[in-house]
Amino acid sequence: MDTTTMILVAAGLLGLIGGLYYYYYNKDKKESLPVATGGAENENIHSKQLRLQAYERLVILAERISLPSVISRNNEPSLGKRDMQQLLTAAIKQEFDYNLSQQIYVSPEAWEAIRNLKEQNIHIINQVATILPEDISGIEMNKKIVEFIMNQPQGSMHTMVQEALSYEARKLMN
Repeated sequence: MDTTTMILVAAGLLGLIGGLYYYYYNKDKKESLPVATGGAENENIHSKQLRLQAYERLVILAERISLPSVISRNNEPSLGKRDMQQLLTAAIKQEFDYNLSQQIYVSPEAWEAIRNLKEQNIHIINQVATILPEDISGIEMNKKIVEFIMNQPQGSMHTMVQEALSYEARKLMN
C-alpha cells in the first residue's frame, strides 16, 4: 500500500474513533433518549422494550457489517478484486438497509455511529482495492483488508460502536 494512503486512512480512523470515544464516555449525564408520553405505564414499558430491541439489533448489525464478518460470509474463491469489492460493499449496504427502521427507536448519536461504521468499512474496502494491482484475486484482497484491520493499534471500530450501543442500552434499563 502507498504510505500516504495508509497514513490518511489511519488518521481518519483515529479521528472517528476518538470522536466516538469522547462522545460516549465523556459526555454530560443528560438523557438523549425521548421519554414516552401518554402517562400509561404499559405504554412506557412497551416503548422501552422497543428501544432495547432496537439497540440489540444494532449491536448485531455492527457485528454483521464488521469487515472480518462480511469477508467470512462472502468469501468467493473465483472472484477477482473488483467483483469481490462490489460483493463486500453490497453486503454491507444490504445489512444496513435491512435495519434502517431501527433508527427511529435509538438516539441520533447511536444511529450516526452505525452509519459511520458502515461508511468507514466501505471506505476501507475501496481504498485497499484501489491500491492493489488489478490482476489480484478477491481472496488476496480480503487477506489485505484483514491485515490492514489487524495492524490498527486503536482496535476495531465495530467493537467500539458495540460498546457505545451497549452503554446506551444500559442507561435505558436504569
